[in-house]
Amino acid sequence: MVEDLALDRAYAALADPTRRRLLEALRDGDARITDLAAPLPMTFAGVSRHVGVLESAGLVRREVRGREHWLSLQPAGLSQARQWIDEQADFWSTRADALAERLREKKHAR
Repeated sequence: MVEDLALDRAYAALADPTRRRLLEALRDGDARITDLAAPLPMTFAGVSRHVGVLESAGLVRREVRGREHWLSLQPAGLSQARQWIDEQADFWSTRADALAERLREKKHAR
């Protein structure tokens, strides 16, 4: 149940384009929230709420350095989501292969 909650939080966080944009901006390295907020068409408070969702999902980590708040990516936050996708892909790939084999058998039986 706890695992499901973490997975739900990760996917909910990734569902929003602004949050994905923040994560993409952090691929270059740690950044101040003020720098991440500057190019976005919203208030700082709005960006801060998005950061809170990302933190809650375990996708970013906030570090306070003096008066500045710095964010960094937490790739481990995506590991459970990645694992779930991999499991689904394996399942459906196996099912698709079985269907393709069945169709070949049916075609040759005619």
